[in-house]
Amino acid sequence: MTRQEYMKERRSEPWRDELRRSVKAKERGERPRVHMNELDPEFRSHELKAEVNQGLTKEQAIAEAGRCLDCGNPTCVTGCPVEINIPTFIKNIERGDFIEAARTLKETSALPAVCGRVCPQEKQCEAQCIYIQKMGKEPVAIGYLERFAADYERLNGIIAEPEKPVSNGIKVAVVGSGPAGLSFAGDMAKRGYDITVFEALHEIGGVLKYGIPEFRLPNDVVDVEIETLRKTGVKFVKNCIIGKTISHEDLRAEGFKGIFVASGAGLPNFMNIPGENLIGVMSANEFLTRVNLMDASSPDSDTPVQKGKSVAIIGAGNTAMDAVRTARRLGAERAMVVYRRSDEEMPARAEEVKHAKEEGVEFLTLHNPIQYEGDDKGHVQRMLLQKMELGEADASGRRKPVPIEGATEWIDVDEVIVSVGVSPNPLIPSTFTGLDVTKWGTVVINQDTMQTDLSDVYAGGDIVRGGATVILAMGDGRRAAEAMDKSLQAN
Repeated sequence: MTRQEYMKERRSEPWRDELRRSVKAKERGERPRVHMNELDPEFRSHELKAEVNQGLTKEQAIAEAGRCLDCGNPTCVTGCPVEINIPTFIKNIERGDFIEAARTLKETSALPAVCGRVCPQEKQCEAQCIYIQKMGKEPVAIGYLERFAADYERLNGIIAEPEKPVSNGIKVAVVGSGPAGLSFAGDMAKRGYDITVFEALHEIGGVLKYGIPEFRLPNDVVDVEIETLRKTGVKFVKNCIIGKTISHEDLRAEGFKGIFVASGAGLPNFMNIPGENLIGVMSANEFLTRVNLMDASSPDSDTPVQKGKSVAIIGAGNTAMDAVRTARRLGAERAMVVYRRSDEEMPARAEEVKHAKEEGVEFLTLHNPIQYEGDDKGHVQRMLLQKMELGEADASGRRKPVPIEGATEWIDVDEVIVSVGVSPNPLIPSTFTGLDVTKWGTVVINQDTMQTDLSDVYAGGDIVRGGATVILAMGDGRRAAEAMDKSLQAN
């Protein structure tokens, strides 16, 4: 049932007066937003793979869906980078038709169970909700409901078999199996293209597998989404590095008419301060990849990761929260986030900061490391922190952190995890001859079509943005699929 049909049905029912009364109650704020059940902080802070958020019950989901006001102009949709039909999927939940809600999500999103967990809805779809825009109240919990619908389908074993479209015989390659690549692959497969996704690592999923811990995004959730893509005909090749194992020319020789580069931004940035080469100082990318993808926390691991007792994470984005909460679960007695600005400027999701604080993480805001010192074996043992204050706003609109002269302090640490941003891996830009890149190493594209200077190569996600959210990467994938399809069909 379309949204228009549903609204016509509602207007024709004899209970429309009751509906009006219900809407008035909603407008008065008499129906508060639901709160998702969570694992106990003390318990979960020692459990590496126990998901913190436990999802909504049926009753909670229906009640929350009932808060939706059926806006005539649903701005929540324009706030979604992949333009999910939010009013329709929510109304399906309100009616108890959870499978239809999941089907609506899949019309535009290749990864609804993932997005329902890790997307910053509070800055996107929910930020555009009429409750918060016009009434100053808590928005409809769109992310919670998205997760509920996707999980209901999976947990009840009634995932609808996707329709396998008639093949058009055109081969298209995808470089990278992260959110941008998977979103692109899903949309192109629906259009009948012969899609092959090439992944450099031994697991499919990109940052969804190596970068996000299972206590926030379980691997089995990602695997189900990937399996759905396989059923539409998408093929996956692991342990294959495009630009090294296979070149751009090789792909062309094998008959690929289009290439979508979604290789991410896996090259970690460092601060270039004294002591960064000491044992025990590593990037958040390395730390999380080893723990999430290489089972490095296991005592039987061939490449065990250090389990520090006094651990400092430098930075305050979502990756930093993932790293510090992981360190806590690996036995850190003192886990600290060191951030040069204040709480208000932290880029991490508010929920992730809340969870970290509940789990015993300390926040040393308005501090910045300027030096690390090690013991006689070369292992980090303490860090020198510069105390900061906020000055005038910088180009990002945030107040610039300024050192307080003479205000420093030493803190003992036995592990430091640096999370101050990432850059694109230079392999693709350096091996695809003629590909234009910026001074930051990101690939230059036409913003409308996602096409690069090479006519058969499109790009999206972190290789273009330099580090962004899952849902923005997925939006790039969708736009690139639409543009490449038009170009290939025109030729």
